[in-house]
Amino acid sequence: MSEPRFTYSLAELQQMSESVLQLAKTAGASAAEAEVSLGFGQNVSVRMNETETIEYNRDKGVSVTVYFGQQKGHASTSDLSLQALQDTVAAACNIARYTAQDEFCGLADAALMAKDIPDLDLHHPWDLTVDQAIKLAQECESVARSVDSRITNSEGASVSTYEGMFAYANSNGFNGGYASSRHGLSCSVIADDGDDNMQRDYWYTSARAPGDLESAAYVGRLAGERTVKRLNSRRIKTAQVPVMFDASLSSGLISHLISAISGGSLYRKSSFLLDSLGKQVMSPFITIEEKPHLLRGLASSPFDNEGVATKPRTLVKNGVLQGYMLSSYSARKLGMVSTGNAGGNHNLIVNHSGLDFNAMLKTMGTGLLVTELLGHGINMVTGDYSRGAAGFWVESGVIVHAVEEITIAGNLKDMLNQIVVIGNDVLVQGSKQVGSILIENMTVAGD
Repeated sequence: MSEPRFTYSLAELQQMSESVLQLAKTAGASAAEAEVSLGFGQNVSVRMNETETIEYNRDKGVSVTVYFGQQKGHASTSDLSLQALQDTVAAACNIARYTAQDEFCGLADAALMAKDIPDLDLHHPWDLTVDQAIKLAQECESVARSVDSRITNSEGASVSTYEGMFAYANSNGFNGGYASSRHGLSCSVIADDGDDNMQRDYWYTSARAPGDLESAAYVGRLAGERTVKRLNSRRIKTAQVPVMFDASLSSGLISHLISAISGGSLYRKSSFLLDSLGKQVMSPFITIEEKPHLLRGLASSPFDNEGVATKPRTLVKNGVLQGYMLSSYSARKLGMVSTGNAGGNHNLIVNHSGLDFNAMLKTMGTGLLVTELLGHGINMVTGDYSRGAAGFWVESGVIVHAVEEITIAGNLKDMLNQIVVIGNDVLVQGSKQVGSILIENMTVAGD
């Protein structure tokens, strides 16, 4: 991956996006928006110490959305030539002329556009050769397999690198963009206790900068240890008990909350948290901050997909919902203003109770620790929650044995309000940062 890293500069991408807007204006569009993007990366995987795949990807593209009053058309291309851009704009315009009018569509309000675009330190190249990546993946897998003699097989280890750059512009005068990167390392192995009881587990690390990744040895060791702990799993009796979601899963609960307070779910009335603004939606000790400007943050961005400036805010304070997650379209449908969340959330930080993992087990006493969830049995309209699960049975604050082939059930509205403790074992692996979550009571269905 020699210099220059990208075939176009950011300034050239911005100029290209402006050209697309001009083409749309010439074609008669009353408004338009365009995004030009580039990206490249590699992924190397090994299995049983042998190289399994070497993948390279390099992509580029232009997407354009045009508006003829309240009629909207969209088209895209991977060809950046002038003729292709003209053809793409023409296609978008033709689509717009045949679409129904929608009074809520259109660009984001000009007053909300980002004026200053801070450098959030999101681009960190990793000049990793294929040979180096193979060695790193082999080290990771080797450490995982050496954890215990009962680890007899592997699903492999992989090392990935990615760099991208984009420019977004619209006819409200916004034109901005930036480069970013994301790198990762993962491993998954299989253990066998000799009685045809095979178990698998994994671990991974992800970061903007390669220096922020956990080491290959750490990822491998954790993958191996997690796998071995699951041996000798058994079912348990059906019961109503406290349930603790491991930190690797707890962000999923926050994702369900975010989905329920997102504009699309709200205006479609497909959320269990309709009309919840200013109301108690979680336990009173919980506060959730959205921090879009964290340096190197995995979900950091100075503006959203519509050019709207992102701003730090408190989403939940003392369990009370302070705001929704809105794009311009959903905001107009609800008679509100965009919150800068077109495209998703930006670094949600959930406060914790100061307890570490072992202290949380002691707080739970007797109950279920969940480390894997299966299926998608969630009704976002009612909040009903039912999923297959695996994990560990805990008695008197101590893990007793592994558990499998069970189902946990409850209602998300109750679950969010029955959170007893959030641990300080926070994982930084995505857009939500939260430790293990202990819920007061759920139904665990087993034998």
